[in-house]
Amino acid sequence: MRVEKSLRAFLPFAFCLPPFIILATLNSAGYRYGASDQAFYVPSVIQHLRPVAFPRDAPLLDAQAHLTTMDECVAALARVTRLPLPSLLFALYLASLALLLFAALRLGAVLYRSPWTPVALAVALTLRHAVAKTGANTLEGYFHPRITAFAFGLLAVAMFLERRDRLVPLLLLGAALMHPTTTLWFGIWLAGAAWMAQPAWRRPMLYGAAAVAAFAIWVVWAGPLAGRLTRMDPEWFAVIESKDYLFPLDWPANVWLTNLIAIPAIVVFWRRRAAHGLTVARESAMVLGALLLVVVFACWLPFDAAHVALAIQLQTSRLFWMLDVLGTVYLVWALAEGTVPSRVRTAVVLALLLVASTGRGLYNRFVQFPNRPMFSVELEDGDWKTAMTWARQATPPSSGWLADPFHAAWYGSSVRVAAERDVLQEEIKDAAIAMYDRSVAMRVADRQRALAALKWDTPEGARALARRYDLDYLVVNHPVALPEAFHAGTLFIYRLR
Repeated sequence: MRVEKSLRAFLPFAFCLPPFIILATLNSAGYRYGASDQAFYVPSVIQHLRPVAFPRDAPLLDAQAHLTTMDECVAALARVTRLPLPSLLFALYLASLALLLFAALRLGAVLYRSPWTPVALAVALTLRHAVAKTGANTLEGYFHPRITAFAFGLLAVAMFLERRDRLVPLLLLGAALMHPTTTLWFGIWLAGAAWMAQPAWRRPMLYGAAAVAAFAIWVVWAGPLAGRLTRMDPEWFAVIESKDYLFPLDWPANVWLTNLIAIPAIVVFWRRRAAHGLTVARESAMVLGALLLVVVFACWLPFDAAHVALAIQLQTSRLFWMLDVLGTVYLVWALAEGTVPSRVRTAVVLALLLVASTGRGLYNRFVQFPNRPMFSVELEDGDWKTAMTWARQATPPSSGWLADPFHAAWYGSSVRVAAERDVLQEEIKDAAIAMYDRSVAMRVADRQRALAALKWDTPEGARALARRYDLDYLVVNHPVALPEAFHAGTLFIYRLR
């Protein structure tokens, strides 16, 4: 009997998994190793696998890496499985999507009446979108620990509704190993929900909250986050000022509307379900716990406006992602079931969502990015990969490189990812990491000034930068009057000394 029940629960997941992965990947414009935030995550893992890597850039990478255990966990998996890092990260990408699908189906199975509405929710989650002005997307076209942590957190919400309370802290622990701040928002959500759902737990929760508060005080006064309650001075702030997702008070009205619209949607649909006797056990507690996040955001805003370092580093605006997904859960219910569900209605909504997700994904694949493979498990073949492979194989790990400050955007991956070599500046990611440490911010600012004053892609400018920062090689997309070390199509590598 138990085997049959488990099989019935597993079959929808197994049936949905391949199309879910395909639709999620298509809507993310394909899977790409080394893209975007992997400019930080990949080098941080490489540091553990090859300790000689990044002797120059280690302080920059460590400014963020020491705040998370993701790099240690992935490096440990690489050692145990002996998989190449690109293959391992692809496997983790697939596992993250599988976990997200499982969470959606379990959550939907609790809240919905039709067995097909959870599938509609899963399809809705493949419609990747940015959580407005937060720097976060609901899906990424590469392995991102934030997505993994989100999937763990969403499954924890489902387990809370199922009254499988012992699993909730274990799932949050799994999330914390991947991405601590995403875990923090789910933790607040579920703590608030537990407070509302279980009055008998309130006294123990108060004791637990006191212990957590004492630990948090130690963390910010003498522990890993010591010194972060200070205000960012103008020099530090200037480096990250362009990262507008860090400063909600500068958001235009349409961004506020986009992020806040989920709140009335959640409340209206929840109250509608309650009025018709459709709410399930602990659902009201779940909603009230989610609304606690709004209170947290409001309390955080003054500290962000005052440029308190820790307040900015927490990126609290990303808690709107949790409200976004809960709003999606209720919107799917309102469309596919409502108070008078029917099979035809659910089928029509599911079909429309499938058409929307498939159409958008195919547009990405064949119109917007027609030359991009759906899955690039390793670096895409091309001049950049050829040049960086030579750099990795023919130059010492201690060598310093000069490249276009925006090279990761132009070529799809950074020198640190593709060649495993230190680079003078990777503007997009280095400026983002600068929010975690003032000394790193000053390093980034110093190099920004140097690159503005000197033309990095000319012989004179490249040599001047090489003397100042002890650089060895220049990679550039046009000929330069310097000693050539390697040539790959449109890319040239020159020796700087």
